[in-house]
Amino acid sequence: MAALNGHIEVVLATATASAEAAVDRAIKLIAVISLWLGIARVAEKSGLIDVMSHIIAPFFRWLFPSIPKNHPALGCILMNLAANILGFGSAATPFGLKAMQELQKLNDKPDTATPAMCTFLAINTSSVTLVPTTIVALRASAGSKDPTEVVGAIILATLCSTFVAIFLDSVIRTINRIRGVNR
Repeated sequence: MAALNGHIEVVLATATASAEAAVDRAIKLIAVISLWLGIARVAEKSGLIDVMSHIIAPFFRWLFPSIPKNHPALGCILMNLAANILGFGSAATPFGLKAMQELQKLNDKPDTATPAMCTFLAINTSSVTLVPTTIVALRASAGSKDPTEVVGAIILATLCSTFVAIFLDSVIRTINRIRGVNR
């Protein structure tokens, strides 16, 4: 409409300003994600991931009974969940993909998802977040006066969604076991 009314300069100015804002936001997000990936790499190389894996192993045993102890899939799942908990959803994606690859190595029916894969997908999709770093960074880069005001609501919502995901996964497994379905 601006072009038809002879005001194409308005469209060009707005498009340029929007592109600049997008690049600015992307650079800020890249910084946050790079920081997390660096911390994750240090944690992995230092053995911190192994220590954390041993601490939460009992919970993981209950959630993922079919994954052998010390299997690489557990470390990948832990890294994925840690990235999600800290609010770095984009950084969690590579760990999630690697976890699924490792879980697929344990799969005797490659064309069918295993219970561990389904559980991981349910938990990953529910995306428990205790420190919503990306959301806070986005809100700050957009000029929010209080970018952290949503933290409480995000923690509550993601804790609820994760508990529901774990509960429903358990219910569906129980129903399948009763019905004699292995998957």
